[in-house]
Amino acid sequence: MEAVNYLLKFAFDTFLMILIMRVWLQWVRADFYNPLSQFIVKVSNPLVTPMRRIIPSLGGLDLATIVLAYLVGVLAFIIIPALNGGPVDFILAAYLGLLFVIKQAGILLFIIMLVMALMSWVVQGYNPTQVVFHQLTEPFLRPIRSIIPSIGGLDLSVLIAFLLLNVINIFLSGSLPYWAII
Repeated sequence: MEAVNYLLKFAFDTFLMILIMRVWLQWVRADFYNPLSQFIVKVSNPLVTPMRRIIPSLGGLDLATIVLAYLVGVLAFIIIPALNGGPVDFILAAYLGLLFVIKQAGILLFIIMLVMALMSWVVQGYNPTQVVFHQLTEPFLRPIRSIIPSIGGLDLSVLIAFLLLNVINIFLSGSLPYWAII
């Protein structure tokens, strides 16, 4: 049963991150024709397109994808406990689903910044994935760069962002009782 739980958690995590990435790509107006953007759109389209018929966009914000991401987060806390024979609390699942989406967005931001930092050391020249990662992280790193400029050509904004993300995670895990189990 542990293997099934692991695979289900992996599937929920992965699909939720793809949906978050889709909303994020639209929010920063990243290059739509980039291979990474095309992958995200093609993988998520089978579920997002029917949702768009029901839920329209609002001011450039893709509400259908946001609602779908929330539903995936809620379903994770309904399906996995139900398969394990535990009690299913729909109100708690709605609350935990929202926390799950928020935490996954933070984890995704952390992963993208980490990969972007590693790619800056290894990749030489133009790389389409690196361009999209830069477009995704720039809204978060720009305010940090305005406060702490690069020192001797070394950009410390990613390090400061890592520290801030960990502080937020520690604060939320102390103040929200369910944050640690997500």
